[in-house]
Order: sequence, then structure tokens, then C-alpha cells
Amino acid sequence: MKIYLASPFFNDNEIANIHRAAEILKAKGHEVFVPMEHDVENRESLTNAEWAEEIFKIDKGGIDDCDAVVLLYGGMYSDSGTAWECGYAYASGKKVIVCCYNIEQTNLMIVNGCHAFLNGIDELSYYDFDKMPVVRDAGEQK
Repeated sequence: MKIYLASPFFNDNEIANIHRAAEILKAKGHEVFVPMEHDVENRESLTNAEWAEEIFKIDKGGIDDCDAVVLLYGGMYSDSGTAWECGYAYASGKKVIVCCYNIEQTNLMIVNGCHAFLNGIDELSYYDFDKMPVVRDAGEQK
């Protein structure tokens, strides 16, 4: 299965979360698109606006090409790019699997707009991507 891994990557903790999630998903045999691993060729020859447009196209294409989106979600805070990825995936008919690592602060739009809502990144180890069960309450799948 092709999975797009949506997450902010602005600090060491967020980057560590991405690496952990990608490791789990790849160990389960999935192909994982990690946006922070993709950049534009000849970046130095582009203006910031040109670079941004190319990154947008790459990331949107990653969502268009995937079977499901895994969203790493820190609760009420989600950076605007990650929130856009989640909404676009939902509107495109993709199944969105949310891994929430701040369960006390969730947003109803994220919870109700996802296919499965998991309590933490390690829950990806247990989630059955073949059957894709609907999970609305974190911890429900165990």
C-alpha cells in the first residue's frame, strides 16, 4: 500500500516522530511518501515562489498517488500545511489514519474527518491496513 505521511517537521521531536512512523509503516511492507524527503532539483536557481509552487505540486502529487494518508497529529495544534494535507486527502476520498500524541486536545474536524483515530504513533504497529477498520475512539482497536 502507498501511504502519504503527513506531519509538521519543524523541530527535532516532529522529525523523530516522522522517522518512527515511517519505520513502522515500512516494516509492515508499505511504500511511504515522506514530504520532507522530497525537494526540487536546482533549488538554488528558483525564486522562493517558484520553489514553493514546485513543492506544492510534489506533495499534492504524493497525496493523489497514495492509497491512504497517515497524519501525525499533536492535538489542537497542527501546522497549516499538515491541516491542508489532511483536508485535501479527505476531500479526495483517501482514508486518513490519525495518530494523535496529545489525546487531551483534539479537534472535532480531525476526529470526525478521519477513517481511524489512533492514540500515538506506536498504534500503527497494530492497525490492520488490509482491513482498514474504522476506529473513532483512541484505543478502540486493541
